[in-house]
Amino acid sequence: MNSRSKIIGQIDQQSIKEIQRVTPMSTSLQLTTKEYDRMAEKGAFDHLQSKIELIRGEIRQMNPAGPIHDDLISYLLNWSVRAAESDSVQVHAQTGLSLAELRSRPEPDLMWVRAARYRQHHPTADDVKLIIEVSDTSLQMDLIEKESLYAEARIAEYWVVDAQSKCIHVFRDPEQGVYRRRSVAKVGEFLTPMSPCAIPLDLKDLFE
Repeated sequence: MNSRSKIIGQIDQQSIKEIQRVTPMSTSLQLTTKEYDRMAEKGAFDHLQSKIELIRGEIRQMNPAGPIHDDLISYLLNWSVRAAESDSVQVHAQTGLSLAELRSRPEPDLMWVRAARYRQHHPTADDVKLIIEVSDTSLQMDLIEKESLYAEARIAEYWVVDAQSKCIHVFRDPEQGVYRRRSVAKVGEFLTPMSPCAIPLDLKDLFE
């Protein structure tokens, strides 16, 4: 029995202990989203002190959030709820997104998704109108690794809110794993997503 079968094949108490030994940040495990879900259901990650994501088959530990990060998410959540068309869009905050073909289960800071109930499954790329990641200490990952992931998944629009530089990197029109349109919105500008939106985002009010 190889190590993958030992750890994943039978999700019992012994395998959970082995997962806990190698988690977080194991490059030896390449999980599917179904395997990741089974582990979570069995409590394999309960010992961890911080949140995790599944990115391209690897378990990633997320940086602890600071007050700036949390403040920006709160502002953007309040704006999103007021701005999005509630009949067609729901706003989700730090909940799972299933990208099964890419072996990924990220938890974006904010998502605008198709209005529906998601009790039986997480939203998929087809449900997503907009993803927003707030970057205080995770800028490189959000601008490179997650940008590539979301483009490959054909997420229509992706924003990276750069807390340090006080700007928003905007990615639109994914094609063949690349966003064809890229721009940067700065303080003093207003930003409107492609999804129907009642209130443009005022970057000066957001950052200052």
